[in-house]
Amino acid sequence: MRLLDWIVLLGTLGFIVSYGVWKTRGSKDIEGYLKGDNSMKWWTIGLSIMATQASAITFLSTPGQAYEDGMRFVQFYFGLPIAMVIISITVIPIFYRLKVYTAYEYLESRFDLKTRSLAALLFLVQRGLAAGITIYAPAIILSTILGWNLTATNMLIGILVIIYTVSGGTKAVSVTQKQQMAVMMGGMLVAGFMVVRYLPESVSFGDAVAVAGKMGKMNVVDFSFDWNDRYNFWSGMTGGLFLALSYFGTDQSQVARYLGGKSVGESRLGLLFNGLLKIPMQFIILFIGVMVFVFYQFNQPPLFFNEAAKDKVYATEFAPEMEALEEQHTALFNQKQEAVHGLVAALRTDDGNAIAAAQAEVQGITDASKAVRTEVKSLIAKATPEAETKDTDYVFISFVMKYLPAGLVGLLLAVIFSAAMSSTASELNALASTTVVDIYKRSVKQDKDNFHYLRASRIFTAAWGTLAIIFATYASLLDNLIQAVNIIGSIFYGTILGIFLVAFYVKYIKGHAVFIAALMAEAVVLYCHFYTDIAFLWFNVIGCVAVLVFGAILQFFIGQKDERLYA
Repeated sequence: MRLLDWIVLLGTLGFIVSYGVWKTRGSKDIEGYLKGDNSMKWWTIGLSIMATQASAITFLSTPGQAYEDGMRFVQFYFGLPIAMVIISITVIPIFYRLKVYTAYEYLESRFDLKTRSLAALLFLVQRGLAAGITIYAPAIILSTILGWNLTATNMLIGILVIIYTVSGGTKAVSVTQKQQMAVMMGGMLVAGFMVVRYLPESVSFGDAVAVAGKMGKMNVVDFSFDWNDRYNFWSGMTGGLFLALSYFGTDQSQVARYLGGKSVGESRLGLLFNGLLKIPMQFIILFIGVMVFVFYQFNQPPLFFNEAAKDKVYATEFAPEMEALEEQHTALFNQKQEAVHGLVAALRTDDGNAIAAAQAEVQGITDASKAVRTEVKSLIAKATPEAETKDTDYVFISFVMKYLPAGLVGLLLAVIFSAAMSSTASELNALASTTVVDIYKRSVKQDKDNFHYLRASRIFTAAWGTLAIIFATYASLLDNLIQAVNIIGSIFYGTILGIFLVAFYVKYIKGHAVFIAALMAEAVVLYCHFYTDIAFLWFNVIGCVAVLVFGAILQFFIGQKDERLYA
């Protein structure tokens, strides 16, 4: 990194942290700390919701997802706008009427304390794990690419977040996320412009899109139905809908964003704003990844994008094998470059036969290149067994570090840090509020004053932040990072959503039945995760439906038993 990059990076991060502390200083009670004194406008709520969901993993991993698998990941979000409408109509008025601090308070009034505590604990487990990954994901990639110490990078991200989140609570999270979203989307748009600009002069933007389409990367919508396919229209509209309902309707990291609104109307507008913009935002980020893919059809890509892992092989007895694979990779790229130029020429003439022949030639070379990369991954695993052999999360940051000019590298690193900070801040704030309101205040210390709970909120925020840093330090990289976070969420969200759907809409099911049903449903989801090949998005549907079905059956038998007891 050059001096200008350091100035841009440190200046951006310093401004965000300082602004958050200054703007939200002086919270005097738990109302202000956990709900921001209900002062948030709709645009602040909307941007805060988007920033909470758009973690560093979004900006690191999503372009790599598109590079490897095309645009189809956008289908994951197809159910989100519908979920925003449902939550705006049904959930927000209930939470405002009851004046709750957390989503889980409502469950005690509807069911009982044990059901409220179970839902809160499920949230704390999954969000606590996610907070660690939110820090760890950018830290391991940045430390690898930049040569930074991993533990120090984890601590830098975590401590920056802890400073302003402990200081200002919910309001600090929300006001800083406006600046963070501006940095994030501004930086990504600049990166997208630059990658298109770096294409050969003979290749237009239209040519690039056409090449991406012929190489299978513009697969935005897939209507085929397959239980084992993670991303298609049906999994997005059903599994994605259930996941969005659970995430935005029952996850405290999101619920806290709109509970701080000035009114029901402001909160509804904030959610609908997110529903309208989320899919276009993800489309843009994925499309940038596709353009990086096209760029690397004309410029030789690394044999393995995590070059630090590849370089370690050269210090072992397997170095000659790696050199041979490097030579194969270069030879195949030279062939492919000519073939892709031939495909561009065929597309311009609109000659169907020529296009089909060029497409077949490109695909054959692409398959050969993939086979070489598979050999490289096997060699890395053999030479350095502790190394991660999946490199898609390194695709975008590798492009940034190698090709972007001074200043823009610092800006894109600021994007990654800002995204990590925004999501982590929301998570720590939600973990602390749930711990204080649903566990500590309700079941441990019930008779303390407001100042005590305010101090406890700050202590728990710092404690969860410290735990997240520790988890991040000792975590292992899981497959593709954005999928890892969504898998963890899907394991728990369906059960939590099922509890809330029963609470809202199935009035005859009572607390004891829904509590047992939730435990049984979670067991079913865990079985599906560990022992079947069902795509993780369906876990949200399975968990939710299992709670509803088990709850209805159990309530029938419990009701029959109660009738016999009191007959």
